[in-house]
Amino acid sequence: MMISSFPPGAILIFGALLLPFLGPRIRSVLMLALPLATLWLVWNLPNGTSANVRMFDYELMLVQSDALGRLFAIVFSLMAFAGGLFALRQKNVVEIVSALVYAGSAVGVALAGDLITLFVFWEIMALASSVVIIADGGERLIRVTKRYFMVHIFGGSLLMTGIVMHVAATDSIALTGIDPSTMGGTLILAGVLLNAAGPPLSAWLPDAYPEASYSGTVFLSAFTTKAAVYVLIRSFPGTEILIWVGLFMIFYGIIYALLENDMRRILAYSIVNQVGFMVVGVGIGTEMALNGASAHAFAHIIYKALLMMAAGAVLYQTGKRKCTDLGGLFQSMPITTLCGIVGALSISSFPWTSGFVSKSMISQSAGDAHLVITWFLLLAASAGVFLHAGIKFPWFVFFQKDSGMRPPDPPWHMRLAMIFFAMLCIGIGIWPDSLYVLLPYAVAYVPYTSEHVVHMLQLLLFSGLAFFLMLPLMRRTLTITIDFDWFYRLLGPKAFDKVIELTEHARSAFWLVMRSMLNQALRLPYQIFGPEDALMRNSIGNMLLLVLVVLSMILILGLFLR
Repeated sequence: MMISSFPPGAILIFGALLLPFLGPRIRSVLMLALPLATLWLVWNLPNGTSANVRMFDYELMLVQSDALGRLFAIVFSLMAFAGGLFALRQKNVVEIVSALVYAGSAVGVALAGDLITLFVFWEIMALASSVVIIADGGERLIRVTKRYFMVHIFGGSLLMTGIVMHVAATDSIALTGIDPSTMGGTLILAGVLLNAAGPPLSAWLPDAYPEASYSGTVFLSAFTTKAAVYVLIRSFPGTEILIWVGLFMIFYGIIYALLENDMRRILAYSIVNQVGFMVVGVGIGTEMALNGASAHAFAHIIYKALLMMAAGAVLYQTGKRKCTDLGGLFQSMPITTLCGIVGALSISSFPWTSGFVSKSMISQSAGDAHLVITWFLLLAASAGVFLHAGIKFPWFVFFQKDSGMRPPDPPWHMRLAMIFFAMLCIGIGIWPDSLYVLLPYAVAYVPYTSEHVVHMLQLLLFSGLAFFLMLPLMRRTLTITIDFDWFYRLLGPKAFDKVIELTEHARSAFWLVMRSMLNQALRLPYQIFGPEDALMRNSIGNMLLLVLVVLSMILILGLFLR
């Protein structure tokens, strides 16, 4: 009973706040112990609602445990442990504290039983992730974090407004299915999709995540977008518009990742691409599709973190992040290379890896629902994923022309974190039932059929052949890709400055006209009655005529006003 009454995410949040006051050794122990304690609490949570708090007229459910919430809380806790292990020697305490608070708030989102609790943890995630990005300091990171925070404040405002309207209409704060056709439901959906890096503001993710430190990007890759996927599964299953939103995200991520030269921006665009698969699964909405979206979110957190760890290890050892500056690193960084390849195969759904047993459930659900166009597009997208993340990333970073650099593999704790997640990628791929048993619905899907394995191997092999045949076109140069963020990073400020400039001109012109009119008004009596006026220069008869006219007007007004 004591276990179920304590929110597991609070261990990470409050424990992280103690780290600045501890010595380096105790801090390192707690960085690993806090996520493990959270994982133990989550694993032992019974089904049901607990840790209720009364606020005004509503009963807040801080912990609501079921299969779906537990699945996401488990993988968030695992990610916090592996990320802490990877960042064990990170000297920036601010980053470590904010990263663990970030992870704890993600666990809080996964176990929240009502919309108010969800919103509180949602905003803590936005604040903590912003601190993770800016922790290293510098003018560039300040600008990046401002953009990131403004986008998420906008998303949080949409979410809060939607929640208020939804509660006003239904008088319920329960975190269950929400009708997206209502105004409140539409705003909630828009706020959640923004955190999932949905269009049109997807660019916030590749703009911000690659700018964090070698360890900060690992944490950032895991929580915000997958917490959004969790809320979509919980609240909007079967919302058909999500199929098209997800397909847009898939191909958007592929195209921009193929154009990119920065290794961490390649992987950042790949996050958008992979979340697109999950969003499609939510849009399909069948039990198979929701299982597939849940399983793929679980697998994606692990293999994407593994890829970010490999990229972070390269950055840590070489100080380089552009593909044009790298190559030949397999000769001196064999463990990093091997782990990077495992992550690349997993994201490409190669048989016997975690991506194969999760992503294929989404494709199968599209086929079962007779969504032919969606099924073909998902098939084409699988080939595109192999091109940009399965081959391009490891080839240009580890194998292409020799850069001449011979850095060793990173320190032992970074190697251990990568090996741990690489083993999970392979273990889940070989024993998929270990993941399937955690899913929200019973699983009758068998991934390893001869037809499925041969079909996937053919697709990946032909994609690989196409990559090497088009290798001259795949080589990147020092170019910049224009994304939607151009509108609010460059066009927006310039347009604002232009409006201010035009406004200043208009204000100056207005006051010039007003001064001219005032001068004319002040000069008029002088022109009429001044010594140089014609009336004053003419005879006394003209003056008498003027007096007569004035008196006549007074008499006429007197008659009318009497």
